[in-house]
Amino acid sequence: MKSNSAVAFAAQPAKAFNSREGLILLLLKLRTFIALFLIVGFFSVTVPDFLALGSMVIMVKHIAINAFLALGITFVIITAGIDLSIGATLGLCGMIAGWLITKGIVLPMFGIAIFPSVWVIVPLVLLAGALIGAANGWIITRYNVAPFICTLGTMYILRGTAMLTSGGETFPGLQGNPLLGNTGFDKIGAGYFLGLPWAIWMMVLLALVIAYIARRLPFGRQVYAIGDNERAAELSGVKVKQVKIWVYTLSGFCAAIAGIVVSSQLVASHPANGTSFEMNAIAAVVLGGTSLAGGRGTILGTLVGAFVIGFLADGLIMMGVSEFWQMVIKGIVIIVAVIIDQMQSRMQQKAAVVAQKALIEEGDSNAKV
Repeated sequence: MKSNSAVAFAAQPAKAFNSREGLILLLLKLRTFIALFLIVGFFSVTVPDFLALGSMVIMVKHIAINAFLALGITFVIITAGIDLSIGATLGLCGMIAGWLITKGIVLPMFGIAIFPSVWVIVPLVLLAGALIGAANGWIITRYNVAPFICTLGTMYILRGTAMLTSGGETFPGLQGNPLLGNTGFDKIGAGYFLGLPWAIWMMVLLALVIAYIARRLPFGRQVYAIGDNERAAELSGVKVKQVKIWVYTLSGFCAAIAGIVVSSQLVASHPANGTSFEMNAIAAVVLGGTSLAGGRGTILGTLVGAFVIGFLADGLIMMGVSEFWQMVIKGIVIIVAVIIDQMQSRMQQKAAVVAQKALIEEGDSNAKV
């Protein structure tokens, strides 16, 4: 009886410690939602009509572009990888769409050019993006190349290829030609459904599909297992190389979606489209709670992170803040997000150690009793 009282007395400080640490850890986990609330609150007071329906629709339409990239790269980062080529993939995929609409598929042996319809162009561009991502994954897994180095090299290759397709010029007039039967591409970026742009509906659909994969399918669990401990995942039967290739394939596919939407909204494609977009996507993922060390992250967090970056950028523009200061503020936000992520990781490890120690002490006490 005495020993039980002693155990209970000793456990009280540990419980207090755990509750205090747990509260801080909870706040760190909810940091993205807190940041979103603070940003919206601040700009709603300082910027007239920030919360107006028209302004919100325009801002969410902008956010959708970054969300496409961020949702695609989330799985990559969960596996402790990185993809710096998504911005360049966006640009090249837009140029491919522009080429097919304005120049068609040239057949020199017959002296003709085939102009495919939009229903053919879109799948071809998506396939191109997926193949680019698959190539990244194959190089990384086949030759054990660091993802940072591989995708950095791919970024330069893709950006140069995009320049070569048009000699650095823009492909204008992507609304197509009715005589050629390739009209309708511009509707992707300008079309509305139930009062909202198609881009927003596409963002919601993509987020739901990827969230379902992450939470319900074995592939999602394998992605988290690889990020948590790649060697252990391999020993448990996970085909690590195949999963990584599919992860990068998904990243390229999502970048192609973003490339199609951007080119459609501009009704033109330029090889420099998507420059530095990868930084915004990575920032959104990290802000959303995905660990750069891998093994932790949610699709909802990524989506909220994209809203934080988008509202922050558009709010600063509406306030008339200089573009140079916008870059400074965005950089600070990214650094702070990484610091908070590291704090969360350390606290989770500490909490795990405390919990394990408490279980061991409880077991020893019960054995003595």
